[in-house]
Amino acid sequence: MTKPIIHIVAGGPRNLIPDLSLFIDHPVLWAGVDHGVRTIFQAGIAPHVAVGDFDSISKEEWQQIEKKVPAIHKFRPEKDETDMELALLWAVGQTPKKIVIFGATGGRLDHFMANAFLVAAYKQKYPDIMFELIDTNNTISVWLPGMHTIEQDTAKKYVSFIPVFNEVIGLTLSGFKYPLRNHTVPLGSSLCVSNELIRQTGHFSFEKGILMMIRSMD
Repeated sequence: MTKPIIHIVAGGPRNLIPDLSLFIDHPVLWAGVDHGVRTIFQAGIAPHVAVGDFDSISKEEWQQIEKKVPAIHKFRPEKDETDMELALLWAVGQTPKKIVIFGATGGRLDHFMANAFLVAAYKQKYPDIMFELIDTNNTISVWLPGMHTIEQDTAKKYVSFIPVFNEVIGLTLSGFKYPLRNHTVPLGSSLCVSNELIRQTGHFSFEKGILMMIRSMD
């Protein structure tokens, strides 16, 4: 059985959410988080599930969700998990090969930081799932030790590597403007910010730690 790709759309600023119609694929399951359900509707896409406390949507919007969304997971506003974490808990339960999150950047910095670290933590728990956060200017992904290959993206030419939770040991970058060889990058270091690929394909590898890769537009 083919593992699905899950696209989660949160309620972040609309101007930072790319055209979702460009991400329609098969098999993809669409999950809306609170206001993100409305964003999916506006893109002409039928969401498979809605998750959240829905305390910030109108009565009319809630009626539309009840009518058009097959599965609804509604929670009380007073809860330990954020709506995004509840959506991630549902998503990993579908045993997907990839989870892509939109609408999780911009706006409130506390939400963005929580989402970024949440994805990193879930990558530790579910190493076989690829996690990405995408907005109009950036693509954020999380990587575990090993050898990895990326392709050049002319739209998002800057590539930054940020250690998460602890130092990254043995980082090697090849095919980059600023290469590295078996380097230890401390937590909080800016050493690997704003690199660029100089070849069509680049490679990075490391022995220990968790690495967040951010690919950005100018």
